[in-house]
Amino acid sequence: MDEAIRWPNGFAPGEAPIHIVNRLETTTPPAIVWRRLVDAAGWPAIYANAHDVAIEGGGADLFAGAHFTWKTFGIALRSEVREFEPETRIAWLATGIGVRAYHAWLVIPSATGCTIVTEETQSGWVARAGRLLFPTRMERWHQKWIEALAA
Repeated sequence: MDEAIRWPNGFAPGEAPIHIVNRLETTTPPAIVWRRLVDAAGWPAIYANAHDVAIEGGGADLFAGAHFTWKTFGIALRSEVREFEPETRIAWLATGIGVRAYHAWLVIPSATGCTIVTEETQSGWVARAGRLLFPTRMERWHQKWIEALAA
């Protein structure tokens, strides 16, 4: 767990039944990683598990306070950006039938590029069932996403 994540009440790893962490060091500059990460409309092109992404009010990019809908892991989610610090951090609260999740991203500059960290916590009966039936599915898909951001 990265202590830099600002977990809302009820979503800290010790309070949530599901906690996923992925981290990747890359030579890709932070600005490029950030550009790909906030381009939510473009996620399906780099992350095959993202579908039907739509930002309320239109546009392609996420921003502080943005509300957006999308599908992932076959679940329709309504999300709200709760943290937004350009080229540094973004996090959103996502809710859907049987799932509540907080998904945070950090882009940490380094001398040769950056480190990308993503952490997510989840609760709800659908989230628990998914974890039971597919115990490493989320880690594998998040790793694909993080690698695509770095590519």
